[in-house]
Amino acid sequence: MVWASNEHWKFSNYKNFASCNFWKRIVVIVAVAATADVAIPTLEWITKSKHQLFRVITTPDSKTGRGKVSTASPVALWADHHNVEVLKPKSHKEMNDAFQDVDIVLAIAYGRILPDDLLHIPKHGFLNLHFSLLPAYRGAAPVQRSILNGDVVTGITIFRIDENLDTGPIYVQKVFNVSENANCQQVLDDLSIIGAHAFEEVLQMIEEGKDPFPQSEIGVSFAPKVRKEEAKIDWHMPAKKIIDLVRAFNPNPGVWTLHRGSILKITGAAEEFTGQKLEPGVIRTAGKRLFIGTASNSVEILKIVPAGKKEMNAADWINGSRLIEGEIFE
Repeated sequence: MVWASNEHWKFSNYKNFASCNFWKRIVVIVAVAATADVAIPTLEWITKSKHQLFRVITTPDSKTGRGKVSTASPVALWADHHNVEVLKPKSHKEMNDAFQDVDIVLAIAYGRILPDDLLHIPKHGFLNLHFSLLPAYRGAAPVQRSILNGDVVTGITIFRIDENLDTGPIYVQKVFNVSENANCQQVLDDLSIIGAHAFEEVLQMIEEGKDPFPQSEIGVSFAPKVRKEEAKIDWHMPAKKIIDLVRAFNPNPGVWTLHRGSILKITGAAEEFTGQKLEPGVIRTAGKRLFIGTASNSVEILKIVPAGKKEMNAADWINGSRLIEGEIFE
């Protein structure tokens, strides 16, 4: 396990990976199974290395927006732009065909379960870049659950996929210190860059014949997919819990509350330590600042998204809301 300071892991710091002595040796043929843009730093790294990015496997185009426009995944758009073959398998046979002729498949936020009978196809199997320090936070939402729990340390794990959920043997782990105000997207952005560098180490281990080590049975926890109802703010929680909720679910699914029967999304908040104690949900303004009561200290709302509108700062929302004393967020 390797410790890393936040500042160290800038993509520009390792843009010259391909010049390392290691890359003068074996070429590994890689396919990447991914959907979300967190995979892009690794894709960029592979294209700059000696190794071959043979193809990208991603999910089929989805229908989005009011017009239900067919939209390709961020990874598919990246691959098209870089002239990398893209496959979007729908059936088991198409998925089987997609994983042929490669040494390794690296899955990064692919969003689909890989059938057990396909795991033997690549020479060195399927690997997964997972955004937690396994065995903690096995599942679909590790970063969100970690922030929600107030963790100040997280990391990435690259492991070999087996037939169970995130239980396979580990090649590499990197530890990352989470800044106090970082939201989910910001943490994922940092971890995705760390993961790109970690994949270099994994390929070197495989080239040298080193085996991954089994996961510990101590410290197992789970990170199930976030349900929409979890994102509604309960103002009877302590301020710290509410702020962690805002951080964890920003940008998706986005935390929300009700004001005058309409949904308001809260995208930025901070704990207020010196102000007057307010009852949970009660709104108080102080000049251009907006405070809401909780079970502990008040929460200052910094950024807000009214229904059907764009994100705005609290001062602009106050100006347009004509608040009445004693109003509440529900």
